[in-house]
Amino acid sequence: MTPKSIFEETLPGRLKDKGDDILKVNAVYQFNISGPEGGTWWVDATKSGGAVGTGENPGAKCVINMADSDFVDLVNGKLNAQTAFFTGKIKIQGDAGLALMLGSVLGV
Repeated sequence: MTPKSIFEETLPGRLKDKGDDILKVNAVYQFNISGPEGGTWWVDATKSGGAVGTGENPGAKCVINMADSDFVDLVNGKLNAQTAFFTGKIKIQGDAGLALMLGSVLGV
């Protein structure tokens, strides 16, 4: 599993399953993933079923920076988001309150 496969194959289904529940988040997230499997993606939780895309989204209210292997571990439940934040594996820019909702967006 790679960040690309998560963003392109896993997350769209998880967001769709949430339907209108994702509207509670009501924000766009930008993910800047470093490492050999890295890249930039965004997740839009402002519409029913959400949306995922590649590149940068200027409307992002919360930017998540992390390594590719840490991101995969986070999505697979092997890495706790709070632990990752306090150990510097996740760096947040923008609205830190939205970072607290990251688990519900990623479906972990």
